[in-house]
Amino acid sequence: MKEVSSVAMVSDSDFIANREEQREFMQKANINGKWALITGASRGIGRQISMGLADYGCNLVLHSRDLSHTDQLAEELRGKGIEVRQVSAELSDPEQVEAMLDSLLSAGPAIDIVYNNAAIQIGYHENWLNVPSEEIRISFEVNCTSLIRICNKLMPGMIERGWGRVVNVTSGVKDQPQLTAYAVSKAAVDKYVADTAAHLQPKGVLMNLMDPGWLRTDLGGPNAPGSVESVIPGALVPVLIDDGSAGVLFHAQDWAGKQL
Repeated sequence: MKEVSSVAMVSDSDFIANREEQREFMQKANINGKWALITGASRGIGRQISMGLADYGCNLVLHSRDLSHTDQLAEELRGKGIEVRQVSAELSDPEQVEAMLDSLLSAGPAIDIVYNNAAIQIGYHENWLNVPSEEIRISFEVNCTSLIRICNKLMPGMIERGWGRVVNVTSGVKDQPQLTAYAVSKAAVDKYVADTAAHLQPKGVLMNLMDPGWLRTDLGGPNAPGSVESVIPGALVPVLIDDGSAGVLFHAQDWAGKQL
């Protein structure tokens, strides 16, 4: 069996006991001038992440299903003095995903940071023993399969350059079989990170998970306890942290209302 780096998946509670200490002593990477791809950037959490990264001087590639969806955001971000590109793809369509990635690889820019934020939650099923198979298939295609395609296409460039960040958004949903398609597809993302992070860390590429919390977004709904703005600055931590952390689950709400 091939030997793997000793870096291990650790829970957020094991990562560090004192969040204030982590915040105070966190080593921050310089991402000024680097390029980040953010999926699902047009609204909600993706929009907040885009604005947050721009404040650190990070150039952005904004993904949405239609280029027009990110026009306004792109204009705002350029006002911050960064470069912005826009790409589109329906993540449930493998051909569109491949075309988007091929275009990025051929025309550039070279991607240093991947933030896989886009996801769908199709429905809530009281009769959870009868979730439609098609709903499960589409949920996996958008939430997991396209995510893996994006990572596997863009990580070789990071490895070659010796630096990269990959953040995959996960979910704290549990004990709700009514959300089987969504929850299980997110659990698959967790497993992907668990199996992959240790292979990337020695090459300078840090892959981690980020749970934004239950927020008032199109996906989270109007009854969620948290505002979408509360995802910042916590959602930036797995991009900025520079201490070799890999395979860690970061909870954005641990930093809500604080500064990095």
